[in-house]
Order: sequence, then C-alpha cells, then structure tokens
Amino acid sequence: IHAVYKGSLNTSVVRVAELFRAAIEAPAAAVIIAHNHPSGDPSPSPEDVRVTRQLVKAGKLLDIEVLDHVVIGQGGQFVSLKERGLGFD
Repeated sequence: IHAVYKGSLNTSVVRVAELFRAAIEAPAAAVIIAHNHPSGDPSPSPEDVRVTRQLVKAGKLLDIEVLDHVVIGQGGQFVSLKERGLGFD
C-alpha cells in the first residue's frame, strides 16, 4: 500500500503520473486505486469517474492494469467503480 495524496476535507488534486510511480518502480502488473470520502458517503463523484478514465487509459499505455478504483465511506461502506462500470469503458 502506497499513500500518494492527502487531500483536504472536500478536494484533492490528483496527478495520474504520481499514482503510477510506485507501480512502475515495483514493477507491478496491476494496481487497485482507493480513496476515502470524508463525508462518509462512498458515492463516486463525477471527478472520481473522470480520474478513473484517465487512470485506465494511462495504465494501458504503461501495461499496468487498473483492476479497480474503490471509494471508501464510513461504517465499512465502499463502492467499486469497476463493478458499477464507471470509468472502465
């Protein structure tokens, strides 16, 4: 597990290249991206879906599969963007 970003209460600026750095150095064949929503609601935002699309596209170029992007909420709740078909077109 590699912590890459620590956002504020309601936002985080994500640079796709930074998310793949540890995977490239490992070298890893695949990654799972996860982040939490401090609000406790794990519903993916439009920005979460947009970043997921960018990650999947970059992963294909790097030959590192993005297995899932998981949003974690409170009380053990989570949402898999892959299961919902969001950003994995």
